[in-house]
Amino acid sequence: MKRLALVAAWLPGLALAWGNHALLSYRAFESMPEVRQAAAVTVRPLEDFLRDAEAQLPAELDDQESWARQHIKAYAPRPEVLRFEAQPARGDGARRAALLRALRLSPHARFALFVQPDPRPQGRANADLLPQETVSSVPLSKGATQRFVALQPGQTVPALAVLASATDEADYGYDIDLFDDNPGREPGAEYGLGRQPFGNPALRISSQAPFHMGFFHQGAVFDRLAPAFARSFSQLRWRQYSGLSRLAFETGHAYWGWRFAGLALHYVQDLTQPYHASAAPGERLAGMLWAELLNKLGSPQRKAGLIVLQSNRHFVLERYQTQMVLAAALARRDGANERALRESTLDAGYPDWDEHALRDVVAAEAYAVGRETDAAIVVGAPARYVTDPGFDFGAAEAGIDLDADMRQQLQAQRERFQGAVAKLLGHFGAHSRNALRGMLRSVTSRERTHTESPPSATH
Repeated sequence: MKRLALVAAWLPGLALAWGNHALLSYRAFESMPEVRQAAAVTVRPLEDFLRDAEAQLPAELDDQESWARQHIKAYAPRPEVLRFEAQPARGDGARRAALLRALRLSPHARFALFVQPDPRPQGRANADLLPQETVSSVPLSKGATQRFVALQPGQTVPALAVLASATDEADYGYDIDLFDDNPGREPGAEYGLGRQPFGNPALRISSQAPFHMGFFHQGAVFDRLAPAFARSFSQLRWRQYSGLSRLAFETGHAYWGWRFAGLALHYVQDLTQPYHASAAPGERLAGMLWAELLNKLGSPQRKAGLIVLQSNRHFVLERYQTQMVLAAALARRDGANERALRESTLDAGYPDWDEHALRDVVAAEAYAVGRETDAAIVVGAPARYVTDPGFDFGAAEAGIDLDADMRQQLQAQRERFQGAVAKLLGHFGAHSRNALRGMLRSVTSRERTHTESPPSATH
């Protein structure tokens, strides 16, 4: 049985899941006692943390690498030359570069001192905003809702603001151009990740897809036909950032403890999105095989159309939920989405967070609801956007007023779509809180002496 040529083919290059994670995270965490009651933290540059933690960093990073080699399928081991070594005499710039190499992050990762203010209490003032390029090394999406405000060393800031802002940060170019076949890969940056396993390696934003997607539950037949799809690095990033969060808290850097926690949570939140946990939520394997066969026989239209439709539905879901959540925040009102994001009674419906929950709980659930989510989008959104393979939503997005178009849909159709979105956001909130509790438990299980340590985690 021949392998499907799915690599760089079925996925249309999407790598963003929720538009702006920070907007959702403010609602998901604002009532969580461990966050709400946490002391404000003092802003400090990344270099301060790296200097103070340098002696502990080699062991922490080696432990992360050992875990990844043992638990991540088809893992690409970190080359030994990238190992972080404690060298107290080196400068701050060299220390930062050594960390980025050891983590196999983009050398252009900013780690700027910033916050995305919650638009709910204060609206969206435009004064003193940081240029996007100060925070992100890649342009943000069309119609981006992110607004960045600079933080200064020594300033105090609420833990919630740090945490929520950081949940969006992993989309700011940190996982871009890391594979051998990415045209923008830095010369000499031998990260050992090999060729990009899926997505389009020629598209910069697509190069982060293997870090932000995880196709763990497609089934044995699919895995055999498309083994490259099993190569996901989302678990690696979760393990790396959650370990750095614990180390930051333990070394008295609560600001970086919350910030690394937010970065870790980004990958959890991405995998609550069905289009990040399934290669094609609206299509059965038989349909994919048929489209691939036609493509090989010289009729590529069906395969190309399926790719466009999956892309369009993903875009519509992301765009619509972002518009709804932002509008509710600016109007200071609660709707079904806000209630779902805060609904903490959902948390107890899942097992306590462990090192495999990202794959076995979060991604499994998103995969399971993929078909019903896709169907709700097809029924609820304007037909042209989600059923016409000749229409490219991404290319036309700047000129689309999706909110106005949705108001033209029948009420029952809108309600089905909106219900599907609220259900997904309920998963988003519950998994985010449970994952954070898991991180905080890892801190409280070890000796802590600093006054800025987080509160203990309880279910």
